[in-house]
This record gives sequence, structure tokens and C-alpha cells, in this order.
Amino acid sequence: MGNGNAGKTVAIIPARGGSKGIPRKNIRLLAGKPLIGHTIEAALRSGYISRVIVSTEDKEIADVARKYGAEVVRRPEELAKDDTSTVDVVLQVIRELREQGHEYDTIILLQPTSPMRTTQDVDGALELFLNNECESVISVSESRHPPYWAFNVEGNYLKPLFDQKYSEMRRQDLPKTYFPNGAIYIAKTKKFEECASFCLPQTIPYIMPAETSVDIDTKADLMLAEALLKKKDDKI
Repeated sequence: MGNGNAGKTVAIIPARGGSKGIPRKNIRLLAGKPLIGHTIEAALRSGYISRVIVSTEDKEIADVARKYGAEVVRRPEELAKDDTSTVDVVLQVIRELREQGHEYDTIILLQPTSPMRTTQDVDGALELFLNNECESVISVSESRHPPYWAFNVEGNYLKPLFDQKYSEMRRQDLPKTYFPNGAIYIAKTKKFEECASFCLPQTIPYIMPAETSVDIDTKADLMLAEALLKKKDDKI
């Protein structure tokens, strides 16, 4: 089996047909374009990505994906359930490509629910990955609320999750914390298969601002993304 793709990067975009929050979310129009179209275009414009693959079990999503220039790997129904892990979906695509005789050194997972992520972000994260000693790169943004201020409810009462002293400290006196924003996950293929995770011992953060970290989960998120994209267009 030839391995002409060693050293190259494949982008995987997972897009199943079912969606609880917003029906048919992945092909809902956002700024006049299906949601998934924003991610496919950002990937296709990248200088580092060799192939852009959409994983779906849904014919309509597959048609839209091809129209926007992506290739489609058919996802088995058992990997298109509410509780299916994204890791399993990525592993299935890697196996499918391998069966076709294609191996890639690097995988980049781009979720269609992050339409504000640009080609500059994709290339910036891949450059970070390629130019540093690491096993993976995950995009993050700064926590809006310090986790140190979190409470849980015990009985009927609020109890600080951490020491009481933290809830009385000012934000600027607390350590900065980050959370994955869902936009970009990059890993060495072999390491990803070995650990079944993008969160590896040597993971570097690609830090993104809040306005490009919008994750589409509800109709309110769609409205926010629409407003932000319009603002961006107005500036051009």
C-alpha cells in the first residue's frame, strides 16, 4: 500500500442529521450559507490541508457538503446517535481512508458548529502544531467567569465548589483559565488512535477571542453569530 500522503493533513468535519437544540442544524442558513458551508470553506482555503472530509449519515448534508467542495465519508447509523462520541466518528473516518490506501500524519477536527473560525485560525493552529514540540493543539478561549467562583447546590443551599476565599477574590487576582471552544482540534494521527483523545499529555492551546468562539447550540447562538458576521461584513 502506498503512503503518498505521509506528512499531510486531513480535515474531518462531523455532521450528523439529527440535532436536539436546532432541527437540521448543520444545514441551517447562517448569513445566507448553510452552517456547514462556513467550516468547509475555511478548511478548503487552508494552505496546510490536503483533503476535507465530511462524515455524515444524512443524504441532504452529504449533498450540501459536496456542493461546497468537500468529500463525504458515509457514517454508519450506529455512529449517528445522540450519545456517539466524536472520537469514534474520527476513528471511523481514519479507518475508512486507510482501507482506501490513504494515511495522513495529522488530523484536524473542525466542528461545523463553530462558523466564526476563519482560515487564519485554521492555519494559525496548524502552524503552532507544526512548529512546536507537541502531540496536539486544541483551540480555547478565556473563561468568561472564573471557575473558582462556581457554586453547587447541596440540599437547598449554595455551596462554593472551591474554597470560600476564592469567591471573595477579584477576577484579576485569580489565575487565568481557559476552556475548549470546540472550533479546532489537531493531533498526530498515530497518537490520536493510540489514546482515543485529542487531549494528550503535550497539548498546546490555540487561544481564540470570545467573538470567534461562538458555538452554535441554540437559536440564540445562531442569532449572535448572524449579528457578528453582519458586523464583520460591514467592516469589509
